[in-house]
Amino acid sequence: MYDKAKIWVEGGAGGNGSISFRREAHVPRGGPDGGDGGHGGDVVLVCDPSKRDLAALRGSKHFRAGRGRHGEGSNRQGARGEDLEIPVPAGTQASAVDGSAIDLLTPGQRAVVARGGRGGHGNRRFANSTRQAPRFAERGTAAEADWIELRLKLLADAGLVGLPNAGKSSLLGRLTRAAPKIADYPFTTLSPVLGTIEGEDRQAVIADIPGLIEGAAEGAGLGHEFLAHVERCAMLVHLVDLAPLDGDPVGDYETVRSELVAHGAGLEKLPELVVLSKRDLVPAEPVAEALEAWSERLGEGAIGVLAVSSATGEGLEDLRRRILTALEELSAAVLAPSQVAGDAEFEAEHRVYRPAGEGGYWIERDDDGAFRIAGRGVELLFERHDTGNEEALAYLEQRLEEMGVIAALGRAGFEPGDDVRVGDLEFELHR
Repeated sequence: MYDKAKIWVEGGAGGNGSISFRREAHVPRGGPDGGDGGHGGDVVLVCDPSKRDLAALRGSKHFRAGRGRHGEGSNRQGARGEDLEIPVPAGTQASAVDGSAIDLLTPGQRAVVARGGRGGHGNRRFANSTRQAPRFAERGTAAEADWIELRLKLLADAGLVGLPNAGKSSLLGRLTRAAPKIADYPFTTLSPVLGTIEGEDRQAVIADIPGLIEGAAEGAGLGHEFLAHVERCAMLVHLVDLAPLDGDPVGDYETVRSELVAHGAGLEKLPELVVLSKRDLVPAEPVAEALEAWSERLGEGAIGVLAVSSATGEGLEDLRRRILTALEELSAAVLAPSQVAGDAEFEAEHRVYRPAGEGGYWIERDDDGAFRIAGRGVELLFERHDTGNEEALAYLEQRLEEMGVIAALGRAGFEPGDDVRVGDLEFELHR
């Protein structure tokens, strides 16, 4: 089972705005009619119930959405880039490029992991009473892009835990219609297996988690790979071998409990039903004594203690009822879904910069005496315009003055004609 994947996601770049003027017969002095560029597409995770794990993402490492088309004359706006959808199984968790948490639980649920760039405005957007024929337009912006990690946590009501060869696979096979691999040697289960218990009023999904051994939380054995799947469960069904070949039942129980604590996700706090397995190998009187001793030892720390035999079926019906009843009582405590990063609209067409004092940007002096304007808002403004275009540069200077940047430069010792840097751009400012 592939429950982890690392992929590169990249939204589509925004299209550039167009520089165009009306050119029609019998229409003197046609005005600007450059259309806007289209927004880039997003990379979107989609919860697909037909997917069981993340294996499909192991071979395809790079996912890129479509870029926005450039604007054209006659006020034609560029087409939006196509979104790229990545189907993932229910229970997938990830972090978007912007750091927001994603938890996909229900079929059809969508979450954007890399947003496309914004399309640039065409020159018609910059026309006003004093600038009637602008010969500049905005470039489209770059998209979000980065490596992200996806992790699958199974959606199960109860997690079946215990040491290797405790009889978990045999029990799951008898309780449900699941068909896990069963053999007389440890670690026969190499990946989590789900099974469903059918009740009169509800169903319960049981996850058989591969056997834990001492040190599993630090990487020993196989169990550490799958402990994360238990985090979504409402309860634990802890299987303890009544007659282990090595060790003792109490020591085996404490070993697994220690690993749940060491995992560090609060698994030890989940309600626990302790099941003593392989009772057919132990005489009836010692089984009764063991049940009494375990009940006294655990007290209210466990939902209950049962003894069962997967070979003979003894105690299985009682176990089935206890699991369904416990889940019914615990339904209000089932973990709520994490905050989901869903779709969001593009930012407003016009962004208004009103920094508190100089909080939206700051002025630095480089070693060679040039002035550097830092701050994402200012950097984005320059990213979208061609500083080699005199009209565009004049527009940028006007925007800097409106934002209070020119005044801040003056307070820092700037004089007209000094070099100014924004990001990787360098230019002379004459205001």
